[in-house]
Order: sequence, then structure tokens, then C-alpha cells
Amino acid sequence: MVPFDRLEQIAQRFEYLEAQMADGAAGADIATLAKEYSDIKPLVEQITAYKQLLADLEEAQLMLEDPDMRALAEEELPLLKEQLPKAEEALQLALLPKDAADARPAMIEIRPGTGGDEAALFAGDLLRMYQRYAEARGWRFEIIEEAATELGGIKEVVAHIKGENVFARLKYESGVHRVQRVPTTESGGRIHTSAATVAVLPEADDVDIQIDANDLRIDTMRSSGAGGQHVNTTDSAVRITHIPTGIVVTSSEKSQHRNREIAMQVLKTRLYDAERQRLADERSADRKSQVGSGDRSERIRTYNFPQGRMTDHRINLTLYKLDQVMQGDLDEIIDALTADDQAQQLAAMQS
Repeated sequence: MVPFDRLEQIAQRFEYLEAQMADGAAGADIATLAKEYSDIKPLVEQITAYKQLLADLEEAQLMLEDPDMRALAEEELPLLKEQLPKAEEALQLALLPKDAADARPAMIEIRPGTGGDEAALFAGDLLRMYQRYAEARGWRFEIIEEAATELGGIKEVVAHIKGENVFARLKYESGVHRVQRVPTTESGGRIHTSAATVAVLPEADDVDIQIDANDLRIDTMRSSGAGGQHVNTTDSAVRITHIPTGIVVTSSEKSQHRNREIAMQVLKTRLYDAERQRLADERSADRKSQVGSGDRSERIRTYNFPQGRMTDHRINLTLYKLDQVMQGDLDEIIDALTADDQAQQLAAMQS
């Protein structure tokens, strides 16, 4: 059942925001009010449509008692009753608590796991998969730290992704990705299994994390370039250690000033993510049962190249279109994960 008292509270809040904005709230207040207003406006429109559907149903029921209107009512009632469950489900989904980080940019970190050179090559494949997905959605994908292997694989990569609802779409990608294929380094043609880990972190705002300068150790290092006249000419790389947590971040751009900015942003994002994980652990003792738990030690997906198959183990989804998936066609997977997470939340609310 849809909680009518909650609907009334939302409608009243919307009217209050509308009145405040019409009166011209000043300064930062207007920006805060405008954001909340725009966030809940689609929900209020859905509530209005739902209430109108209920009113139409009630009117059709009354029309049954009027001989002149009975035929029309008998025609309309089945259609209205058919719409009602769909409208209720859509409204319940819209009422689910929103993850405050969903609309934020994200940082994605990819590292090889078990499997040596093949794992590093697979990490590179995952990087390109996410780059293509970001490009298809019109997001900006910026690599801010990358270490490559001699064979063209990835030892580690950190990228910053900006766009609409980046974290909402990518948060289900955190975990262990397993690949089964014949490595290019394997002469015997045997199928090997290797893995890479993916971590997706919502970007932190300055207001989220306050860092005491006394908690930081900042070191400058000589950058390692790709060769040529600019290699190792400046001590521009920056390494920042957050002493209380032991978190270490580095950035190796040409500008030392830019490196400090990048490293501090990565550090804030990791600290913010750690705090989110801590709070989520407190809220749920069984987070691993949730699709969006973000447990990075969990094997979430297998990419089987000989069979052209991708299987997401959390929702038992198997697609035989691995080529398209590796080209960044991830929407079907992410939509299914989102729907499953929402279904679990609805079930928890109704139990």
C-alpha cells in the first residue's frame, strides 16, 4: 500500500518550497531550495497523477449507479483498475530512499588480481570498457593515475568520471571481475582464469570531509615518464599519506600544483567512501545480500570469452553478447542490477 500520510507530507513540503522561492529567499538559501524543489518535483507530479487516478476510479464507481452513465462506467472501470497496480508500484519505487551520492561524479580504480600478465591485460580491457560506456553516455572520463605493464596491461589505474548520475549507474561495478579465456601469452591454447578488481567511489565534496593538515605527510618524487626529452626532468609527482588511516595516494602529472589538487581530491574521496562503508555496515549486518553493497572482495561477474558469455552472479543474469559488453554496452546489466536492488528495498519496506 502507498503511505498516504507520506504523500501528503511531500506535497506540503513542495508547496512550502514553492512559496519560499516565490518570496525570493536570499543567497545560498535559494540555491538549496531550488535543488530540493527540482528533486521532488517529478515525485509530486507522480503523486498528483496517482491521486487523479484514484479520483477517476471513485467517480466511475459512482457512475455505475446512474443508468444513463452505467455503460460508460463499465467501459472505463477495467481500464482504470488495470492502471492502478502499475501506478502504485511506480510511486513506491519513487518513494524509496535515495542514495545521496547517486548524482555525484565518481572515481573508478581498477587493479589486476590473480593471473599475472593476463590479469593486467584484462584490467586494461575493463578500463576501455568503462571508457566506451562513459563516451556513450556523454560523460567526461579523465585518467588521473595510470601504471602500465610492458605488454600493454594495467598495473593500476584511477580515473575521474563526470556526468549525470555517474555514481548511480556505476556503483554496482565494485567487486572482483573474473575472466576466462586463452591468454595471448599462452602458446598451448589453454583457457586461463584470472581476475581484476574494480572500486567505484562517489566523489567527495569539500563539506563532506575535513582533513587536518597535521594528519598528512606530503612527499614529492621524480616522475617516471614514457621516455624522450621530458623523462625524469622534474620532481613533480606527489604522494600524500593520511597518517590516521594509512591511506596513500599519488599523482604524477607534469604540474606539481595540479598533482597536489588531484591527490587531495582522491584522498577525500577515499575517506568519504570509507565513512559511507562504515555507516552502511552499521545499518545492515548483511550487506552482502544487497546488490549495491560495494563489497570489493566479492566475485560479481565472469567474462567467458570462448563462450561469448557474461554472467553477473549477484542476479544470475547471463548474456551471450560479450563482444558488445566489452565495447561498453552495459545498460542492460546495470538496469537489471538497479531493478533488483529496488525490489529488495521494496520487500524490506513491506516486511
